[in-house]
Amino acid sequence: MTGTDPKADLHHYLQDARATLLWKLDGLSEYDIRRPLTPTGTNLLGLVKHLTGVEVGYLGYVFGRHFDEPVPWIGPDVEANVDMWATPEQSREYIVGLYQRAWAHSDATIKTLELDAVGHVVWWPEEHREATLHRVMVHVIAETHRHAGHSDIVRELIDGATGLREGDDFMPQGDQSWWEHHRNELARVARQVSQN
Repeated sequence: MTGTDPKADLHHYLQDARATLLWKLDGLSEYDIRRPLTPTGTNLLGLVKHLTGVEVGYLGYVFGRHFDEPVPWIGPDVEANVDMWATPEQSREYIVGLYQRAWAHSDATIKTLELDAVGHVVWWPEEHREATLHRVMVHVIAETHRHAGHSDIVRELIDGATGLREGDDFMPQGDQSWWEHHRNELARVARQVSQN
C-alpha cells in the first residue's frame, strides 16, 4: 500500500481478497471445491463464480465497459442462485480463468478512470444508481472480502486450512489438542451462559 494514492490502496485490498479466494481452492479435489457445506449451499467454486459476475457487473457494465466474453449466469432471465454453484460443464479451470480475466478487465477500468468517475448501477434503487468509481470499488472490495470470509469457513470445514494464504494463517499457534481444548472451553462457556 502507498498511503498516498487512494486508488492504489483500494486496488491493493481488492487484489488481496481475490488472491485469498483463489488460494482457498489450492490442493482440493473437484468434489471439495463444489460440495455445499452450509444449509444454503455455500461452496468454494460457487463463490469464485459469483464474484466473477460481481467484477464484470460493477467494474465493467456500470461504467459502460463491456466484458468481451459471455458470462451465462448474468442477466435478467437467469435461474435464481445460478451464480453460486458450478455446473458439471463449468470446470475449475473455466471458472478461475474467467474470474482472472474479469479482474483484469476490472483492473483496466480502475486504471483508466478517476475515482470520481460516475457510473450507473441500474440494479440499485433509483436514488442510488449514480455511483462514483470510488464508491463502486468500496462495494466490490466489501463484497469480495465478505465472500473470502465465507471461503475461510468453508475451507476450514473441509481440511482445517485457515488464513489469507499458505503460511500466513494469522491464528494462534497450537496443536490439535490445544484447539480441541479451546473449542471445548468455548462450548462450556456457551452452555454456562445459556443456563443463567
